[in-house]
Amino acid sequence: MGALRSVVAGFGGYLPPRVMTNADLAALVDTTDDWIVERTGIRERHIAGPDQKTSDLALEACRVALSDAGRGPDEIDLIILATATPDLTFPATAARVQAGLGVTQGAAFDIHAVCSGFIFALAAADNALARGQAKRALVVGAETFSRIVDWTDRGTCVLFGDGAGAVVLEAREEEEAEGRGIMSTFIRTDGRHHDLLYVDGGPSQTQSVGHLRMVGNAVFRMAVEHISGAMVEACARAGVALSAVDWFVPHQANQRILDGVARRLSIPSEKVVSTVAWHGNTSAASVPLALATARSDGRIKTGDLVLAEALGGGLTWGAALFRV
Repeated sequence: MGALRSVVAGFGGYLPPRVMTNADLAALVDTTDDWIVERTGIRERHIAGPDQKTSDLALEACRVALSDAGRGPDEIDLIILATATPDLTFPATAARVQAGLGVTQGAAFDIHAVCSGFIFALAAADNALARGQAKRALVVGAETFSRIVDWTDRGTCVLFGDGAGAVVLEAREEEEAEGRGIMSTFIRTDGRHHDLLYVDGGPSQTQSVGHLRMVGNAVFRMAVEHISGAMVEACARAGVALSAVDWFVPHQANQRILDGVARRLSIPSEKVVSTVAWHGNTSAASVPLALATARSDGRIKTGDLVLAEALGGGLTWGAALFRV
């Protein structure tokens, strides 16, 4: 058997039906639609219902991705789920997704890298498939950040929404892949900045969940710097010029961050997939949701070169380059 390549065979996304507009938020905290749009680009976000868990959102996205790939649960032997809002402290939310889908083989586990989680999960799945440890994987990002947002803090509550996204990865020999698949990944953590974006609770510290806290200005500066660096590094590892990339799919944190990265690297705005206005920041779900959106509306086509990138709490950041 020759070298293996991880090929993206299917995309899926799911958003809870409840929509919270900026006007809705203005009834809760001292803010306005103009204030939110000017500073973030966000106009609305989706909020999970009281009976919807992170695993429920993930299951819906996985079912769409499996259908898109033309695959069934019996063909999946690895599930990696990125989330910062698991159903329970343990077991892994991925295990509940595995059971919910009816997958009875292989392994399932969570990755916790906050907003960078999907990129980290993609890198882990790619490594497993390339080494022959699995044949077909579901890589998922799913969040219910509405559960940990402080709804009295207008600086953070306006940013986040709930959702899930997933891709099906298949291990194919390079000749069969015909140039498609993951070409490079780059992931990084710098724990010295763990206190810039965090939740002030946890089972070993306070035995309570707590709320999200963020030093917004510092995170903004580091996001532009580190995301840009990750994108350049991922392209360098693959020997691909940044200008050759067809679509840039960033973590949907803030439109100003997306614009800042594009300016820094001289990327045309029409190449940047932005869903932040309608999804808000869905943390680990934002990149796969944006991928699924751009795939379903016809922007991302088979053969296109895609660069996905993110930064999150930890601080964590990374990028993944692949041809669809």
